[in-house]
Amino acid sequence: VQLQASGGGLVQAGGSLRLSCAASGSISSVNVMGWYRQAPGKQRELVASIESSGSSNHADSVKGRFTISIDNAKNTVDLQMNSLQPEDTAVYYCSGHLRSSDSFYYETYWGQGTQVTVSS
Repeated sequence: VQLQASGGGLVQAGGSLRLSCAASGSISSVNVMGWYRQAPGKQRELVASIESSGSSNHADSVKGRFTISIDNAKNTVDLQMNSLQPEDTAVYYCSGHLRSSDSFYYETYWGQGTQVTVSS
């Protein structure tokens, strides 16, 4: 199982970006997918998560600006980021808590990070 993230970049404050993450491989079931971020010198933090049912959770710092969505048919999770601010600058990582076809257990998988830089 692999998670591939895309969509990062450089944007001015107030701008928008959309991050996408695709899970590939022999996936039997997806429980939760999410986005985390890590700014220089800071710990990785949860940005938003979404269950396969569609129930989502967003960090207080991004509520009203970011929206997470999931496509269960494609095993993808997107993060629409609007009204970006310099403090949103970080490396963003997607994660998936899912079960592969050859396992009885759910495990957490991580994608590679994608840089988001917001200039003031």
